[in-house]
Amino acid sequence: MFADPTPAEEPAGPPPPVIELRGLGRAFPGTPPVEALRSVDLKVEAREYVSIVGPSGSGKSTLLHILGLLDRPTSGDYLLDGVSTAEATEDQRAALRGGRIGFVFQSFHLLPHRSVLDNVLLATLYSGVPRVERRDRALAALDRVGLSHRLEFMPTVLSGGERQRVAVARAVMTQPHVLLADEPTGNLDSENSAGVLDLFDELHADGLTLVVITHDAAVSRRAERSVRIADGTLTEVVA
Repeated sequence: MFADPTPAEEPAGPPPPVIELRGLGRAFPGTPPVEALRSVDLKVEAREYVSIVGPSGSGKSTLLHILGLLDRPTSGDYLLDGVSTAEATEDQRAALRGGRIGFVFQSFHLLPHRSVLDNVLLATLYSGVPRVERRDRALAALDRVGLSHRLEFMPTVLSGGERQRVAVARAVMTQPHVLLADEPTGNLDSENSAGVLDLFDELHADGLTLVVITHDAAVSRRAERSVRIADGTLTEVVA
């Protein structure tokens, strides 16, 4: 279902958006039903750096869960790399999450009693990375975020900024098509926040597609393009 839809003999056209939402809606049961997302349209092209900014309760978390294939919309469609995910089975969705989407969360989600290296290696369990490549990829990812000297440290002795860098290394080591970051500086002080955002700038310059979901206007402004979410509706922010 997720094979390349373009026959080899046909000339290749422009690549499809990495992310495309078409009339996407998400409603939760209630009297009346709660509409968390309302007819959302969004395209994120390869190599773009997009922020989605909005206050608490605006629909950001619901949107993140759908973008990360952790939830399904109740209407509309979500295309990942040009292919509809509407009919994907749970196993197919899990495979897409592991191989095409990297996640960075506000709370880091590191195992406290496993080393930095082990935490990054855990990302390969569901990603399809060949076993013989896993350690080298993990080492390269940790070097990329400036933590080669912390391989055997436990997350509990790292600063907040270092822990978030471990989380970024874990997210990018599988070479995802898009990195989704959910309030990535929410638990960091201003200095560590700036360091993580500088790292995002570097990753974007290297060609990674980033989508950062935040309530912080300063974080949003670091992206090359911003979209505002309010009451489940998206609008482009004009610079």
